[in-house]
Amino acid sequence: MTDAPIGIFDSGVGGLSVARAIKDQLPGESLLYIGDTAHSPYGPKKIADVRQFALNVLDDLVAQDVKMLVIACNTASAAMLRDARERYSVPVIEVIQPAVRRAVGTTRNKRVGVIGTVGTVNSLAYEDAFAAATDIRLFTQACPRFVEFVEAGVTTGDEVLAVAEEYLAPLRDSGVDTLVLGCTHYPFLRGAISYVMGDAVTLVSSDTETANDVYRTLVSQGLERDAPGPPTYRYEATGDSAEEFLALAHRLIGPEISRVDLIETGSISLSELAEFAAFQNQATPKENS
Repeated sequence: MTDAPIGIFDSGVGGLSVARAIKDQLPGESLLYIGDTAHSPYGPKKIADVRQFALNVLDDLVAQDVKMLVIACNTASAAMLRDARERYSVPVIEVIQPAVRRAVGTTRNKRVGVIGTVGTVNSLAYEDAFAAATDIRLFTQACPRFVEFVEAGVTTGDEVLAVAEEYLAPLRDSGVDTLVLGCTHYPFLRGAISYVMGDAVTLVSSDTETANDVYRTLVSQGLERDAPGPPTYRYEATGDSAEEFLALAHRLIGPEISRVDLIETGSISLSELAEFAAFQNQATPKENS
């Protein structure tokens, strides 16, 4: 089991930032990455649909015998993290809590901004994650076009800066000193985001913080790879163009990805998902109103 790969999942190419951070911290570990490009972007979709898409992909990763699941997508983490942790026997790492812990430890004036997709912001997942830090004042902003830019391979230019100014000006004007990049696509726009927010604002990215959690979990559970020989890296996508995914990956992180395999997922039917949700509701104690 320790020689099995780490399974990493995102709605598209954004999670490659997490995969890269894990590879940097754990160069001896094998990775299996799936980008659900057939359904990207997740941000504007209904939470129930995101839950189904994400569980389909995670089922596929587990079927390929990964030793750990990394949900490298904020929208998916907000939609189905509890489902995943109850459904699978392997450790499940997500991207929200690691970034929140770093932001709480970083902010000086206790004013923290969070940017994310519409789905992530509307889920209030970050409000829940920051709830224990009662002295933090939180400011959130949905930035839907940021994912569109990254998925198109556009990370700089006048249009990117104009949209960044529109989205980020209210956060900058609110006086936040720490900004959480609440989507794994956003690190690819770090230059534009930093330019608009200014040097006084610290950017917290979930890619590095998630990689830290992966490291801690592997070590604490004795799951580090100890096999001889080099690790393996596999990249898969659910869309209809491996060449398009590969070209975009090269543009964003370089030529280290040499091949992308197209796959189909869908081992969970809508009826099965409804039954699972009903079971979850029955198993969860109801609070007194």
